[in-house]
Amino acid sequence: MVTKKDIRKAYLAKRLSLTEEEAEALNSALLEQCRQLPLDDVNIAHLFLPIATKKEIDTYPLAEWLRERYPGLQLALSRSYLATGDMQHYLWEADTRLVPNSLGIPEPESGRLVAPEEIDLVFVPMLAFDEQGHRVGYGKGMYDAFLRQCRDNVRKIGLCLFPPLPAIEDVYEGDVALDVVVTPFRIWQFS
Repeated sequence: MVTKKDIRKAYLAKRLSLTEEEAEALNSALLEQCRQLPLDDVNIAHLFLPIATKKEIDTYPLAEWLRERYPGLQLALSRSYLATGDMQHYLWEADTRLVPNSLGIPEPESGRLVAPEEIDLVFVPMLAFDEQGHRVGYGKGMYDAFLRQCRDNVRKIGLCLFPPLPAIEDVYEGDVALDVVVTPFRIWQFS
């Protein structure tokens, strides 16, 4: 059985075992794939910033490219409240001060709040995903809760360093499937 718990453990170990050169090559290839996404209609895109100690996808080059390619697009970042599982979202502006939270996630200290309904696209972090567009994160359910607060037509684009699994066996009704997952190797479409 391929459960989220097993996948989480295996894929975190797989990611942590990457050499710096391997991680850099995968991140560069993933950015090249992201450059193929049609984003002309996006006003606000939500982006996650990486936990460096967990070798998460380096989204800083993606943010730089988005700002250069789509100067009218605004980026939003979350601040997480781990005790409650809530997230607040702020525009990432030039003067936004980022402070690492207890997990090492760079978060905005303050700024202009953005309601989930204002967001057109969410780049979603993950450890792994399956061929149906279901994802495995760290198991807190914070992104699923956030995505349910967004508009029905929000674009949900996952970013993953590895190809999909055939299926995650313990998907439940609260899991929000993704529309697209970008990997270093190809773009997977689910809707």
